[in-house]
Amino acid sequence: MTDLPGLPTGALVRAACWRDGRAQAAVAGLCGISTDYLSQIERGRRKPSRDVLARLAAELGVAVGTLLGDDGTPPARTDPAVTGGADVVQALLRRNDACLRPSPAHELRDRVERAWKVWQSSPARFTEAGTILPGLVRDTEGTVRALRTGTDTGERREVLRVAADLYGLLRSYCRRIGRPDLSMVVADRAVRAAEDADDPLRIAAAQWNLGHVLLSQPGREQEAAGVAIDASRDLAAMVDSPGAAAVRGALELVAVVADARGRRPWAARERLTTGAVPLARRSGESNVLWTVFGPTNVALHALSVEITAGDAVEGLRMADRIDVSSLPSRERQFTFGLDVARCYDLRRDDAAVLVHLLELEDLAPEDLARSPLGRQIVIDLMHRARPTYRRQVTGIAERLHLV
Repeated sequence: MTDLPGLPTGALVRAACWRDGRAQAAVAGLCGISTDYLSQIERGRRKPSRDVLARLAAELGVAVGTLLGDDGTPPARTDPAVTGGADVVQALLRRNDACLRPSPAHELRDRVERAWKVWQSSPARFTEAGTILPGLVRDTEGTVRALRTGTDTGERREVLRVAADLYGLLRSYCRRIGRPDLSMVVADRAVRAAEDADDPLRIAAAQWNLGHVLLSQPGREQEAAGVAIDASRDLAAMVDSPGAAAVRGALELVAVVADARGRRPWAARERLTTGAVPLARRSGESNVLWTVFGPTNVALHALSVEITAGDAVEGLRMADRIDVSSLPSRERQFTFGLDVARCYDLRRDDAAVLVHLLELEDLAPEDLARSPLGRQIVIDLMHRARPTYRRQVTGIAERLHLV
């Protein structure tokens, strides 16, 4: 499975036209189709027939498979931002036997917390995590196995907590390197480790991770919401603290996203107001178990609801009131910037789109390289770019290996 998210046929047709400097009307005319039909293909609103696809490929001088994204030819250049992960995958797939000399829980805890800090704050987080995680997976899983037959139940429980936290990071990492299958595997491991540790807060956080895996799979949004709502209810019955409020709030946001993606924006807004906002007031700005929950994250989700509903004007109005500079997660800052870029893209304000893309590239270049939405916005902007800023757009596209 490739690490790089694939692009739809329409986007690949558009990129091929743009790369060759071909006018849309000229390509359409030479292929015997209308300009409007070609435009709909490029925007993903029409699926070309095999005959039309063959004519487009011949006219653009590429293989048909290239326009389908499956020609099987290796890329001309390798971008380190969108490769890697093989060592992490191998560490997860291999059975890590019990360590002859198990690592102390406090040492594993320090290593996992350092890994989480890298994952949340480094602009090169994929590259750095790919170096850190393989050894950490082997040592943690080997230590868990070694302590299964030991008598120190306190040490075993603490190592299981560490394992649950590590699997939470791996859930995010695996999903973003294009391995949703492994993302589900490690989310399940997180649940088991948290349950074996008998840690209610971590059980809920593991369910939060599972909810995010389900959200990433089209058609499973309501499953994600169900998992999150049940976990929030269970945690509320067992623990009453600001930390528990933060984890419950993060779970509420999973359900908010599910409602928004299910085209129920009214339900998403209601859940934000009645569920997430009160919990954010209680927890304050927090990062309990790396969930980054608080008033700012609630505001970011409110913005996302409006964008998903297609209301760019309201989205930009809300964005003007959000300050993400103090968030501990660079990923959340990136997501906010991408949402704003999307708002401007919906309004065809190309100069503003370009400014925000350049800011995103500076903030988190590896995230932009791996973002299907970010890459699609760049391709759309290439198609519309005016001569005054075509060079800058081309530069971004080249750095993302889109041309």
